[in-house]
Parts: sequence; structure tokens; C-alpha cells
Amino acid sequence: MNCRIADIKHKEVINVNDGNRIGCICDIEIDMENGQTRAIVVYGKLKFFGLFGRCEDIVIPWEKVKVIGEDIILVSHDIDFYSPRRKFRLFRGITSDWD
Repeated sequence: MNCRIADIKHKEVINVNDGNRIGCICDIEIDMENGQTRAIVVYGKLKFFGLFGRCEDIVIPWEKVKVIGEDIILVSHDIDFYSPRRKFRLFRGITSDWD
């Protein structure tokens, strides 16, 4: 299968370990000496609708890529970038879970 970098950038990355969507590829790391792909880079999550920028980008080693399909890329990567649910106060004494 031949694939261009421009085609890969539009694919969504899914973690097969927990089924979570990691994001879309923003870059690819290539070893210029050997001509091999080293890793894929996925955009970090947006902070408050993008007003406060992004979290750090996620680098996934090429060895963790399992399948490259037409629409998605499946990876098996043990990453813990999902933020835990935070509690905030709506009013005095009332709390709510919110991402």
C-alpha cells in the first residue's frame, strides 16, 4: 500500500487498548539516515475551546502502530494523557463533574 503524508494527516488515531480517540496526526518523524518512519505526532487536546492553547503533542513510536486503514489508524500505546474529571462549584455546596 502506497500512502502520502498528506493522506495520513487526515486520519484519526484510535488507541486499541482502551478504545479512546487520541486525535488526528499533525506530523511524522522520519529518520533521514535510514529512511524509516520513527513516530507519528498527534495534536494535543485543546484547552478551554482553544482559547488557552493546546496540551503537549503526543508522540507515538512507529512500533506502536498496528493498522493503517482508509479512515483511521489503530495504535496500541499505553499513554495517560486523558485528564481526570475535575469537580467545580456551580453554586455554594453544589458540585458537578465536568471535563
